[in-house]
Amino acid sequence: MRLLYVEDNRINALLFEEAMRLSPGVEVRVAEDGGHAMRTVAEWTPDVLVLDSHLPDITGLQLLQQLRELPALAGTPAFMCSADAQPEDVQQALDAGFRGYWAKPIAISAILADLGRLEA
Repeated sequence: MRLLYVEDNRINALLFEEAMRLSPGVEVRVAEDGGHAMRTVAEWTPDVLVLDSHLPDITGLQLLQQLRELPALAGTPAFMCSADAQPEDVQQALDAGFRGYWAKPIAISAILADLGRLEA
């Protein structure tokens, strides 16, 4: 499974990458902002998108819209990953097309369970 994690906080990105080592077969690439994400997907197609809600150049909601315009990513499962986890934040993400919402600090067991359901 190829997973693109778009996260501008390098510590959060490193923690996520380490956590994903618990799930063999998951290849993680990290992009630091929306522009980097778009350049990454131009040459590497992920199976799963994980987007932070607050990026330096774009919001996670806006970035998902841009990624969905690419035919190869139109139906790719996407998860929002953010410290903003009020009910209205979660609902807004779900309404925008995210499959799930992972609140920070992330619960590794929940992420692994969600990813496992995608593989099933």
